[in-house]
Formats: sequence, C-alpha cells, structure tokens
Amino acid sequence: MRSHLLNDTTAESYRRSVTEGVERVADKLAATRRPFTGVTPAELAPVIDAVDLDRPLGDASAALDELESVYLRDAVYFHHPRYLGHLNCPVVIPAVLGEAVLSAVNSSLDTWDQSAGGTLIERKLVDWTNGRIGFGPGADGVFTSGGSQSNLQALLLAREEAKSTDLSKLRIFSSECSHFSVQKSAGLLGLGQDAVISIPVDRDKRMQSVVLAAELEACRAEGLVPMAIVATAGTTDFGSIDPLPEIAALADEYGAWMHVDAAYGCGLLASPTRRGLLAGIERADSVTVDFHKSFFQPVSSSTILVRDGATLRHATYHADYLNPVRTVAEQIPNQVDKSLQTTRRFDALKLWMTLRVMGADGVGQLFDEVCDLAAEGFALLAADPRYDVVVEPQISTLVYRYIPRHAASPEDIDRANLHARKALFASGEAVVAGTKVDGRQYLKFTLLNPETTAADIAAVLDLIAGYAEQYLGETLVHA
Repeated sequence: MRSHLLNDTTAESYRRSVTEGVERVADKLAATRRPFTGVTPAELAPVIDAVDLDRPLGDASAALDELESVYLRDAVYFHHPRYLGHLNCPVVIPAVLGEAVLSAVNSSLDTWDQSAGGTLIERKLVDWTNGRIGFGPGADGVFTSGGSQSNLQALLLAREEAKSTDLSKLRIFSSECSHFSVQKSAGLLGLGQDAVISIPVDRDKRMQSVVLAAELEACRAEGLVPMAIVATAGTTDFGSIDPLPEIAALADEYGAWMHVDAAYGCGLLASPTRRGLLAGIERADSVTVDFHKSFFQPVSSSTILVRDGATLRHATYHADYLNPVRTVAEQIPNQVDKSLQTTRRFDALKLWMTLRVMGADGVGQLFDEVCDLAAEGFALLAADPRYDVVVEPQISTLVYRYIPRHAASPEDIDRANLHARKALFASGEAVVAGTKVDGRQYLKFTLLNPETTAADIAAVLDLIAGYAEQYLGETLVHA
C-alpha cells in the first residue's frame, strides 16, 4: 500500500495518474454540449449505491473509468455558457494549476512551521486586497472557507468590540436582501436571530439608509446597543450594492461596527471601469471577499479583511503544542492566531498564480464583460412582453418572471415559472436559478461566464417561455 503514498519514490506514478486524470477532464470539458445531463436523484442514486467501497479497484485508471459514471458524466458544468444559475463561476487555468500544486504539497496554513512560504504568500495577498479596498497599513485579514465563515468572523469581532456584558441588548442591522449567514451567525454567536433587524430596500433593492437611521435611533432610545451594520456589495438575489457612504456615516454616528459583505461584488475591486461602485467600502471595519465568485477562482477562496488588524485578536487562542504565546514575542507568523480554523488549505496560492499570470486587470476585464452582458440581458427582458424584470442590474444578476399573454392567476403564474425552471433543468439545456420577490416566484440569471452571449440569454428565454406556456396550456385543458 505504500506505493500509493506521494513521495520521492512514487513521483513518476503521481505524474502518470494526475496526467491521466487531467486528460480525462480535458476531454470531458471539450465534449460537453450542455451544462447538465438532466439526471434525476432516483436515476443516479442506485449507480452510486452499487459501489462497494470495501472492494477497491486497486488501479487509478479503473477508478477514473468508474468516476465517469458516478460523477463526471452527470456533473453540473459551470464553464458552459448556458449555466446561468447560482453564484458559480468558470475558473481560470492559472488558478487550477495552483490547485494542483497546493493539493500535492498539502501545506497547512495554520503555523509557520507547516507552511513557510505559503504563510508569506497569503499575507502578501491579504495586504494586496486591503490595498484595493483602500484600507491603511494597519489592516489585516486571513483566508477563510467562504463568505459564510467570513461573515461569522466579522460579526464575532463586532460582538467583542461592542464590549457589552449583556448580549441580549446587542443588535445587528442588515437589509432584507442580505445573505442568510447574517441571521445564522447571530444564532451561532449566542445573540439569537431576533437580534438581527431587517431594513427594507428601495426600488433598486438597496438598503434604505433613512429607515436604517430611524431604526438605529430607536435602538438607542430603547437602551439597546447597535453592535453592527452589515452592508451588502452585491446581494445574492439582485447584485445590488447598498449605499456604502451613507451607511458608513451612520455607523460612525452610532458607534456601530460596519461590515461590508462583498462576497459577490468583490470583482469590482479589480474592474478597470466599475471600481467606483464600491465607493465608501474603505470606511468599513471589515469586508468579506469571495475570490471564488467574481475572481474566477475554484472553490474555496475567501477572505475576511479588517481595517484594524488588532481586532483579529478576538479570534486568537494559543495552544502549547501549536502556537505557544512565546511565538508572538519571537515574531513567528502563525496564521492560526487570526483564524477560526486550525488546519487550513493554501487556497491563497490559486489567487497568487492568477495574478502572476493574468494580472488584476485581466481578472477585472472578465468581470466587466459579465456586467456588460447583464446590461444587454436587461435590455432584452425589458423589451420582451413575455417577461417582467425586477430591477436594472448594478453588476451581473437579472431577476425576472414569465407573464402569459392571456389572463392567469398569480398562483398559476408562480407554478408556471416553477415548472419552467424544473423542466429546463431536467432537459439539461440550461440551468437558471429561482427566488421569490414579494412572495411571488421569479427566475434568476446569475451571469458570471464571459463566454455567455446575448444570443444564449435570448435562447434560454425562449425555452423558458415554451415550458411555461406548455404548463399553462395543459392546466387549462385539465381545468
């Protein structure tokens, strides 16, 4: 069994196995004509259930053959231009190269004596991103598993900085369109989900700062503590960006921690043309950035960044076997001192390779392309009488709803849109997402693929309309 360990004696076997795997995936990518096969759980589950994990195949080629039927054949392929569903991006090749390197070397980024150069590369990228945000030299941060963890850590810091002995008095303010991880974090931090005060949004789906101001004043009048304001730069449903300068001013006035969840909108940090949409982000106390959304990185690659690096002490715990207190005086850079995680992948390497090969402008230009595409898609939807589009996009998301020519109840329209989404997914021809707006069912394009065209959007709209009309027609016949 030692022949399967990766070391100096098995380097050639490693080269052969990984090369074969890469060739299989490359062939699959080149041959993929749809983002999905349409396989159902009932069809695929028996195939996987039939695998006996106690009877190994013993050979990488045989395992790759089997992988075709249990995974590769039916995977949802985000690189396909008609994958228009969730916040999943196609990935750039330099980042995939970085993924291959970090997996093989397998550094753990918790302590210097496990990662050395990896620690310094991560710190360099944190500094680079802080510079893009506009934070000063005292800023810091650490890579995380994703936006939910980044938001959790930001609110942990906010809770500790609030210095309240009565957690029941702490309040968090976020828009009704903010990510669910805000409520989830409040629960995990012992505050309860009721501690989150939801602020309504305007017609552009941006937090209403006037209402926020009124809620903050009411909070103060009741003797409660405004612990944090969470602004969103790129909401999951609409891609909307809250009014950051106004929110920053209110955070200063009421002594609240300002966190910006820029998990989606972080691509604007690299944009040659749209960076101004994030004006005010530099006034935040903390920022979430998901490189695996709009920097075209493989999952996972996220960071939590703070304007004052000293606040990261609230996540610090010293263990004698790992990062004893003496290492602080010795100025040994242990990243675990800043992180909620202990063992942690060297995910920063993917971004490092991307910037060293493509540069920030190259990444930003790709994100600009999908924002331009969203503007084209909005024009198509606004001109199409079959659809109601909710809001003009600030970045790259479109939320819309099929509306039939003939009178139909709102409930039937809801069911028609749900049916169209499910039927489209089952066909494998395209993948779109869904959400609710004012209690009604809507569909969503999340545009993160520069290879997607306006013609793709138009074709998918025709498919959706066809499925919706088919459903409504059958409903009328049965009625």
